[in-house]
Amino acid sequence: MRQTHKTIAPRAAGQPSDAFRRSRRDHATELAQDYVEAIADLSASLGEARVVDLARRLGVTHVTVNRTLSRLRQAGFVNTRPYRAIFLTDAGHKLAEESKRRHETVVAYLRSIGVSEKTAEMDAEGIEHHVSPDTLAAFERQMKRR
Repeated sequence: MRQTHKTIAPRAAGQPSDAFRRSRRDHATELAQDYVEAIADLSASLGEARVVDLARRLGVTHVTVNRTLSRLRQAGFVNTRPYRAIFLTDAGHKLAEESKRRHETVVAYLRSIGVSEKTAEMDAEGIEHHVSPDTLAAFERQMKRR
């Protein structure tokens, strides 16, 4: 019996490969968003953000924080000096504000459909980094209708 091979057609735009590319891009920015949001929160609540506070808040070691801060500094999101507080740049403040707004919108939407506060907070931590601007806007429109 002769075997035939099926030809796999290339994917059209909007197909799963686009979604995978977007997901990889979102993962790349997720860490920066979490860090700048935590730095902004710590600065607001404690008056400053320090490596030890970030490590405690994010559940990582101070070595991990220092490595990530180095990348954030290179990306233009933070200014740091040895043994001093961590400061957000204008770009860091903007990213922190955007991240916080996305988080709050996702939490509010999840709460509006009956998800408990605790679960909404935990789920929003992942969703907020991957939800598109269009979906975020739809969440906001849906909440205004209620």
